[in-house]
Amino acid sequence: MLFGREHVERYRATDGAEGHDWQGTTALILTTTGRRTGERRDAPLIYQRHGDDYLVVASNGGADAPPTWYLNLRADPEVEVQVRGDRFRARAHTATPEEKAELWPIMTAAWPPYDEYQTKTDRDIPVIVLERDPS
Repeated sequence: MLFGREHVERYRATDGAEGHDWQGTTALILTTTGRRTGERRDAPLIYQRHGDDYLVVASNGGADAPPTWYLNLRADPEVEVQVRGDRFRARAHTATPEEKAELWPIMTAAWPPYDEYQTKTDRDIPVIVLERDPS
């Protein structure tokens, strides 16, 4: 996460006027369903577009454990996304190794520290593809 609850609140209140552009990159709000609690959980995440899809990275700063939001979307891939004032439902999937080979450079161009994070852990840091629900 970037700067947590405050980031989410400011982003939502301003439709991303505050919080979308962040430290030279862009952020969205990902809402997952807690795998244990069933409660909605919001996470501000760096993103990039890839065609019609949105990409995020489950880096957790290079920690050995993945971020909680990633565990939640693995349990329930139906998520909500907010990009600026656009809120929509999406389906999340972890990029396959073949997809990741293409997508990782897109994300490291947006946030170069991802490469450093990968060196800190033996965990293969995943790229997640968020596909907008067409309905």
